[in-house]
Amino acid sequence: MMPVNLSIKNVPDEIAAQIKRRAAKHHRSLQGELMSIIEAAVATNETMTPSELLEAIRSMDLNTPAESCDMVRGDRDAR
Repeated sequence: MMPVNLSIKNVPDEIAAQIKRRAAKHHRSLQGELMSIIEAAVATNETMTPSELLEAIRSMDLNTPAESCDMVRGDRDAR
């Protein structure tokens, strides 16, 4: 199968700036960062069993509810 070229039109300036900052943070080109975002988005369609989810949560080594709140806030603020 041949690779496909994709184009996103009319991207708001702030979103474009956020993606550029994210690319710089990860030492990638804008194209590389967009490919990484797309790859991550399609990879999230995989489902986890309840035991896999529990193991993933335990592997985070959280000790208090506040730590999980900080993680959620950090993820939200990064958007």
